[in-house]
Amino acid sequence: MSLYFQKQVQLPAFSQGYHLITEQVEQALSEIRQIRIGFLQVFLQHTSAGLCINENADPTVRKDFQTFVNELIPETYPRFIHNYEGADDMPAHIKSAFFGTSLQIPISGGKLALGIWQGIYLCEFRKNGGPRNLVLTGFGLEK
Repeated sequence: MSLYFQKQVQLPAFSQGYHLITEQVEQALSEIRQIRIGFLQVFLQHTSAGLCINENADPTVRKDFQTFVNELIPETYPRFIHNYEGADDMPAHIKSAFFGTSLQIPISGGKLALGIWQGIYLCEFRKNGGPRNLVLTGFGLEK
């Protein structure tokens, strides 16, 4: 039998940077334990933050992400005209487009089939982005 679960989750405000949210996602949609084989889609309802999967053990990876991406897309770029909400506004939109706002993760045996060193990142590109909303959709075949 096919199963479908969907929940909306509000994450607390995070500082600018890359934050592991794997546990929050797994806890918010515990129904994935009922799925033998399927997928979890994680969708972020914002245009100034992003999602990605990367290193879950060494926090220096997240710091290096922040350093590199901020140098690649600096807040001081002089030709941005969309700056109504501050210097970090337009750079956050571009970073969000690069990273994306959606992930699809396999579910196998009732668990996310992430690699041993993989975790889900919320990429917060704003200095004061505020709470972020996720839509979590799990679907697949019942265990």
